[in-house]
Amino acid sequence: MSTPPRTTGAEDGAPAVARISGDASAQATGHRPRAGDLSLYAAGSVGMGLWVTVPGLLLLYFLTQTLGVPPFLAGTTLLLPKIIDIVVHPLLGSLSDRQARRASHRRTLLAWGLLLPAAWIALFSVPAGLTGTTAAWWVGGCYVAGNLLFACFQVPYLTTPSDLRIGYHERTRVFVFRMAFLTLGLLAAGVSAPVLVASGDRSAYTRMALLLAGPLLLSGLLALTGVRRLTGHCGFRVPGRRAHSVRHDLKAAWRDRDYRALLLSYLFTGTTTHLFLAALPFYTQYELGDRKLTAVLMGAFLVPATLVGPVWMRLSRRIGKQRGLLLAQSVFLAGSLALLPGRVLGTAVITVVVVLMGAAFAGLQLFAFSMLPDVVAAAEERGVAHAGAYTGVWTATEATGTATGPYVYAALLAVAGFVSTTDGHTTSQPSAALSALLWGFTALPAVLMALAVFFQRRYALDEVAGVDREAGA
Repeated sequence: MSTPPRTTGAEDGAPAVARISGDASAQATGHRPRAGDLSLYAAGSVGMGLWVTVPGLLLLYFLTQTLGVPPFLAGTTLLLPKIIDIVVHPLLGSLSDRQARRASHRRTLLAWGLLLPAAWIALFSVPAGLTGTTAAWWVGGCYVAGNLLFACFQVPYLTTPSDLRIGYHERTRVFVFRMAFLTLGLLAAGVSAPVLVASGDRSAYTRMALLLAGPLLLSGLLALTGVRRLTGHCGFRVPGRRAHSVRHDLKAAWRDRDYRALLLSYLFTGTTTHLFLAALPFYTQYELGDRKLTAVLMGAFLVPATLVGPVWMRLSRRIGKQRGLLLAQSVFLAGSLALLPGRVLGTAVITVVVVLMGAAFAGLQLFAFSMLPDVVAAAEERGVAHAGAYTGVWTATEATGTATGPYVYAALLAVAGFVSTTDGHTTSQPSAALSALLWGFTALPAVLMALAVFFQRRYALDEVAGVDREAGA
């Protein structure tokens, strides 16, 4: 086999031939992933969905409505652990690359994530004597520990598609499997958790955490097996033998024009979707007047997300990942604005809108995550980056979005004078708080998603990869 062309350009302007050849050579030297191995690997996303969804959906509400934490302090409690993540994730990415060079796998770091269920239980098991500030300290400390353990799992787990010797469409196929299991985890957690904590008292949150800790652990164990089988069957692309400092990795990632565009777009996409999750319980209780609708709308949001992955995959083959992602972002933006009239729309119309937003959510996740290995392949072909480093920066950005969304919403409520309560009791809210609650759930996500579209339109790698799509690569 002839040696694929290379370039020495370390930054934006790498020629198209260099970008394509890395993808093609990777595909030629590996094997098509087996469905069974993909299923085991993707099962790890059930636990990831649980960890992302339940805190994102319930923690802000838990802090303000059960533990009596003022909204601004509650938002800060959720933000500060993520600031730590911003530092930790790139470090873990570089550490993962070093382990991969030494051992030809990343499973050692991934195995530390199996301790996550302990932090998960502690997060929602706040001692009875703690309320307000002291409760915030407890939740914040447990959230830091949980996020660190989650990062140990997440970074090597999400690097796996970049490690495999597979091509453009096979990487999308990996993420179709992952999205199917991720949305199952999101659905199971997003529907069951609000039901389990419907009483609003802290003992209900503890029971919920204990019940869901088992699936969290099992999914991690299955993922570890799946990663081992996938890399054994498809081959493992060991990072370049020359180790780079974390600072070098960060600079190389930021100089990559396509990666930078994708990263910034995903930052605002993640901020938007996690704001949606954090705000939904407030929207159902105070705007729609029925807390039980939280579980109903989460089901309406996530059920289509479990079904439309293959549809997005077929669409990707016709129009490419870039256009597919822009379409999904546009649908989510329009859906956010459509919810602005609130209860005037009626429950049926609101549910239909949320269903469409859920379908768009599946596309947001599938395309963004399947484009990440494409960028990594192009960067490694140019010799400027390693998969773990890029993934570490990516997961740090994801962590930023998961915290920024709830924080912005909590800050908006605080400025508007939202009143916190304890043990699930309801209280009347000032009209300014009710207006902020509604606009923060609808117009604000639309603005944030518009920024995501703005940055995504600067991504150009898919135009080059289209040569491979036409060739059936």
